Amino acid sequence: MKIRLGLLGPSDSIEFVEAVLKNWPEFIFTSIECLAQEDLDEKVTPLLMEEMDMWLCTGPITYNIVQSWNQLKTPVFYVMYKGSSLYKTVLKVLYEHKIDVNEISYDAGNSDAWEQALVEAGIEVKPKFVESETISLKELVHYHFKLWESGQTKAAITGHPIHHELQLLGVPTYRLFPSSMAVEAVITNMLRTYEMLRYKATQIAVQIIEIDPFLGIAKNNFSTDELFRMELKIMEHLLTYTKSIHGSIKSTRFGRYVIFTTRGLMEDITKNFNQMPDIEDFTPLDQEAMTCGIGIGQTVYDAEINAGNALLHAKECGKGSWMVCFDDKKIAGPLGKPEQLTYSYTSEELEALSQKTTLSVMTLNKLKSSLKKLASDELNANELAKYMQIPARSARRILTTLEEKGFAEVVAEEKPHTRGRPRKVYKISPF
Repeated sequence: MKIRLGLLGPSDSIEFVEAVLKNWPEFIFTSIECLAQEDLDEKVTPLLMEEMDMWLCTGPITYNIVQSWNQLKTPVFYVMYKGSSLYKTVLKVLYEHKIDVNEISYDAGNSDAWEQALVEAGIEVKPKFVESETISLKELVHYHFKLWESGQTKAAITGHPIHHELQLLGVPTYRLFPSSMAVEAVITNMLRTYEMLRYKATQIAVQIIEIDPFLGIAKNNFSTDELFRMELKIMEHLLTYTKSIHGSIKSTRFGRYVIFTTRGLMEDITKNFNQMPDIEDFTPLDQEAMTCGIGIGQTVYDAEINAGNALLHAKECGKGSWMVCFDDKKIAGPLGKPEQLTYSYTSEELEALSQKTTLSVMTLNKLKSSLKKLASDELNANELAKYMQIPARSARRILTTLEEKGFAEVVAEEKPHTRGRPRKVYKISPF
């Protein structure tokens, strides 16, 4: 099977990388000239993004543009500038301008990479002006130009399009190009990653679905025959869904079903475990009555165990919730909710904290994930309840326990918009 690769960068760098890629028949590549984010907006369409298995940027500057754009969902790689691709450019500058190493400004690599390149060239000097932070192209041009204008440097080494802009400003500028070895190194890494992703896609996925058929039905408004008809209707819909994911289904008891498929197919139908799948003919009420745990594993047994764990977590979040448990014991969900979390229920560090606080490792992991998603260590019980998908009283109990054990403190009180007692704002200690 061919790997569909999107190649991004300046046209001359693309030509160089294409020449190396032609020796690797595993790849079919589509080249797109990219000098700025506007090029990505114009040329990288949603359809093209769907078609590509991977993306390769011809250098770190293009990679930074792609990362800032933040639209590509498949793996993105870039060719690193190191070794000979760095020191051959330095030697050319030194030979043509007869200047000192510290009279050159550098980017496209950190200080260690440039120092190592100089050592390989036999130059025992640490470079003085190296910009390695991920900043905008405009800022990089400004960085090199100001050093040259003030007389601190006499030349710059960078990549395209900064190279072109600096030349227009009159700065002696030298363009970095990748080496063949650097391109081959990233190609090898891409092949390994692709094999890993293919292996993961063939892992077993098991869904345990529990359906409450009585939701929305008045008491005493059903009979044994009615239950049987509901069972047939549910199974009919689930069979259609199971066929769409090329799986198999079995009923373990009334209202509980187990579906077997592969991880790759589940990733596709849930948009990489972010959305709930669309099960044909199920109404919003049906969806609300359906709670599901998805388990991923190397074997059917492992996947079923993980699916059971995911279902327990889904039930904690309420009817209609879907959760997934991966083979590394990480839990993600509820699918389709903006407050979706990813956390693990195994951790030696959290095991120790669990013993000190009496809170379960799972609870502590969900708390840790909530704080990360909030990007803050301060929150009230209502915020915690929202992100952990638990009742507010349970959130208050967690925060009170942490406070009693010295892992949280009250730092403020908020007055609610309606009548009621003030809400305490807690600051959580790092863990």
